[in-house]
Amino acid sequence: MISFKQMPLEAKAAVAAGVVFFSMMLSRSYLAEKLDLRTRRWLLRLQMALFANALMLIGSLHVWRSTVTTFSRSSAASSFCFMPWKIAVFIFLTLAHSSFFTLLFLVAEEPYFFSLAAYTCLGAYIILIFFLFTLGSVEQAYKFLSGRGAKAGTGNKNRTAMKPVLAVMLTVVLTVVGLLNASQPPTVNSVEVPVCKLPSTMNNLKVVLLSDIHLGPTVGKTKLAMIVRMVKTLKPDVTVIVGDLTDSEAEIIRPAVEPLGELNSPLGTYFVTGNHEYYTSDVSNWFELLKSFNIRPLHNENVKIVSPKNTDDWFCLAGVDDIEADVLRYSGHGMDLKKALRDCSSEHAIVLLAHQPTAAKWALQERPDINLILSGHTHGGQMFPLNAGAYFLNPFFVGLYKVGQNTFVYVSPGTMYFGIPMRLGSRAEITEIILRSP
Repeated sequence: MISFKQMPLEAKAAVAAGVVFFSMMLSRSYLAEKLDLRTRRWLLRLQMALFANALMLIGSLHVWRSTVTTFSRSSAASSFCFMPWKIAVFIFLTLAHSSFFTLLFLVAEEPYFFSLAAYTCLGAYIILIFFLFTLGSVEQAYKFLSGRGAKAGTGNKNRTAMKPVLAVMLTVVLTVVGLLNASQPPTVNSVEVPVCKLPSTMNNLKVVLLSDIHLGPTVGKTKLAMIVRMVKTLKPDVTVIVGDLTDSEAEIIRPAVEPLGELNSPLGTYFVTGNHEYYTSDVSNWFELLKSFNIRPLHNENVKIVSPKNTDDWFCLAGVDDIEADVLRYSGHGMDLKKALRDCSSEHAIVLLAHQPTAAKWALQERPDINLILSGHTHGGQMFPLNAGAYFLNPFFVGLYKVGQNTFVYVSPGTMYFGIPMRLGSRAEITEIILRSP
């Protein structure tokens, strides 16, 4: 049997990732009730950062060998540019690996430059890995089909050298495009949704949907203030935030949240948790902070949205906790649709807030009489090449879906972004939903 010392570095990294993952499962199962909240919060985040870094190490070894080791065996190694290039690749990989730790140490009212640089490198790292893998696969397929797999010559060496050069060039271009795209204000997308059983006095009622703002290392007060100004311009009757508002503890990032106090929708502003709220392990404090800004958390509960024209006309607005609360065994939380829809009869229109499209699917299986579900979570994939994974992993990806005769699901692509300040193949969005009565 091969000992751990004899294993390739990639195998050692995979083993390390497995150990960290096992420790995460152990912590959730046996230590959740024994540790105080603050310790559990730090332990969970540290484990997630270590797990991500262990997996990334496999890719980083490939990047290093493709972009540095390949050239160290050629005449390029004697060039005066080789050492600066080697240092640049090392710094790039170091920044990409450090990005996950900024959640622990570098969160404030406004993003630190280091955090922006680290997460930008993480985005470029993902793109670079994709192109190195894709170009490598194309090269191997070409060799196989041409019958030259066993032949080595100058032509083959040149093609091998060109692969990392082309991958780096494509990565640089797409990184710049992604940064420029994400730096633009969110687009305002207006969507009309027919809602069965919506009273005629509430026809054209305007709901503004926000999702996945991700206040944290790379999104701060300035961007949130911009979002709030855009929402106020739309003059919504109701504003809803469907999760992943934050990636940090309430106390640390409180100054950045202050613009939310300017939201003044006449029929209220409402919030439901996303999976990232539970990663902070600080949901109770977030609820209290949001309440201080007149934003009501819907913690498996509902409210009646009453028509300003006739107090006898109303619809039920309900919200469920994110399903990640059950996975994390977060005490007192977890998706409870029956509780959330208590007293919401099918005689009135029902609108449900549920962060993840998977939760929307489960909700419709249990209560097909729900008329409209508003979700987020997917980010529209946020950036290439993650878009394909997000598409296949979610029952609803982005935009408006009709389910059955009288039910609609709308999935927001996110109002900002998570960590990586880039968008490729997606666009940040503030959604203006116009409810139409039959």
